[in-house]
Amino acid sequence: MPELSHFLGISILMYFDDHNPPHFHVRYNDYRALVSINELKVLEGHLPARILGLVIEWAELHKDKLMQDWDMVKTTGKYFKIEPLV
Repeated sequence: MPELSHFLGISILMYFDDHNPPHFHVRYNDYRALVSINELKVLEGHLPARILGLVIEWAELHKDKLMQDWDMVKTTGKYFKIEPLV
């Protein structure tokens, strides 16, 4: 499972054999969530409000890169790291 980015204790990941719709996984301490790339909403799981806000802010900045990684991970197994939120 590729880690696309890591910032402020938040890990952003994608799985090679994951299902549609396009999404990414978020890990923060004991919290886990799946976030839709297109709609930027939580599909499954839960994150503290402050962390969710940071994740959405980051994803808005990198939506195109997230979709590129989704396509690449699914087709070639390769991906690019994405800059963290600073």
